[in-house]
Amino acid sequence: MTTLAVVKKKGQIAIAADTLTKWGTTRESAAYVANHDKIVPVGNSYIAITGTTTFKLILQDYFGAMECPPAFDSVASIFRSWQELHAAMKERYFLNANEDKEDDLETSRIHVLIANPHGIFGVGAHRTVQEFSKFYSYGAGSEYATGALFAAYDNPKLDAEALARLAIECAIEFDDSTGGPITSYAFKEIKK
Repeated sequence: MTTLAVVKKKGQIAIAADTLTKWGTTRESAAYVANHDKIVPVGNSYIAITGTTTFKLILQDYFGAMECPPAFDSVASIFRSWQELHAAMKERYFLNANEDKEDDLETSRIHVLIANPHGIFGVGAHRTVQEFSKFYSYGAGSEYATGALFAAYDNPKLDAEALARLAIECAIEFDDSTGGPITSYAFKEIKK
């Protein structure tokens, strides 16, 4: 299980994630799992991943094989990249496309948050792409993380990275599928 958060505030962008892996009732903390980071660097972007840990390996392999990784600089460019990734997941990585026939679209079975100097974005399991203006959170503890972000966002003492980390700290405190330590990255926003 996972909790992720992205924040944009006063020219700074940050992304954060917990590091707990969970298989049923078994908790595997970062003390026991060396490759516990749920944030994957791709070019000048950071992609935080929910879903099974295999998805992190898929994204690292898929984007790592590219000579020039996608810019992820707009909703449209992210959507196109995710459509191509979904096709590769089915063909090369054996994504199980059998699912509930009531869904209009196949699901990629992951939610991701993307942070880069161009902004903060989310990609849902059905490849819906959203650009966020302030903050967002995905994952098991997202209710706690989003609540913390809402309550603390206007605090002038907290920058984007402090807010993203606070969101994950709140999820760690109250959600049994979220655990530390926290991984985070922060950088300056490119003004549009």
